[in-house]
Amino acid sequence: MRMRNLLAALLLCVGGLAAPAALAGVDPEGTKVCVECHDSEDLADSSRHAHSHPTDERAPGCTSCHGSSVPHAKNPEKRKERPRPDVTFGKKGASPVAVRNAACHSCHSKDQKRMLWAGSPHEAADVACNSCHKNHTNNDRALARAGETELCYGCHKEQRTQLSRPSHHPIPEGKMGCSDCHNVHGSAGPKLAKRDSTNDTCFACHAEKRGPFAHPHEPATQDCASCHNPHGSTVQAMLKARPPMLCMQCHTPHVNGNVGAVGGQPGVFTPARPGVPPAVGPNASGKNVVNIWQGRACTNCHTQTHGSNNPATTNPTPNLLFR
Repeated sequence: MRMRNLLAALLLCVGGLAAPAALAGVDPEGTKVCVECHDSEDLADSSRHAHSHPTDERAPGCTSCHGSSVPHAKNPEKRKERPRPDVTFGKKGASPVAVRNAACHSCHSKDQKRMLWAGSPHEAADVACNSCHKNHTNNDRALARAGETELCYGCHKEQRTQLSRPSHHPIPEGKMGCSDCHNVHGSAGPKLAKRDSTNDTCFACHAEKRGPFAHPHEPATQDCASCHNPHGSTVQAMLKARPPMLCMQCHTPHVNGNVGAVGGQPGVFTPARPGVPPAVGPNASGKNVVNIWQGRACTNCHTQTHGSNNPATTNPTPNLLFR
């Protein structure tokens, strides 16, 4: 009983710093009733957590999340097993996801990070807030970088596999977290990217690739994921394939054979996409055609694949992205 009374005092008005009436959304009598029974370590730990913190006027009380739960508290029919609270979060008999999330969003929907939850991929997948967050503990692994990564891996197993490949962002090393690129609560960008586009998210760290360049490389200005796998790859620089194969996915329709001679004209062929320069071509005399399949990679010459400020006069392609 002494422990229960101590918990009640802690949760309501430790040090007299906040009068019960001033606590936003708190029913002090309801909280007092709750701690008469719920004096386990789990609830005791909440005194150090943002939820039910006794000295923070913004902190909710038990009924702020679980509802008034009068039948549960009073048990008027004196059942051996009390009726469940109005809103429950436990694994056994939890309330529907929408009900649980509504309880959380009554407080946690007023900032920019969470304002786009409605319609987000996680909301559409019926993910509950407490699928990632713990309600009572002060050690919420979703808020710790190492715990956050393992938490995401629980569902995103494909990305975990990709991050185990030789070329990857330093997430396994703990130097980055998933939330450095993604806003898990909703985003205007693709795949919950923190910014409005994939490129803007990448440029937040890789600003030197942004440009502007006199001779930009179109894929680099439109979508970094055209060439890179952002989670990891077996190819250096997290490329989706090795050059020249990667380059030739756009710069030529020919993926087999000798690129040096196509259609009887050395090095002359139609690009794979309208407006895309061919990967190789003749000079004014029709000689010196680059034969990629003889062991030369595109990047041997075109080192500035994200764009270049230097002019290029080689025909027939004006923008060769030379150093």
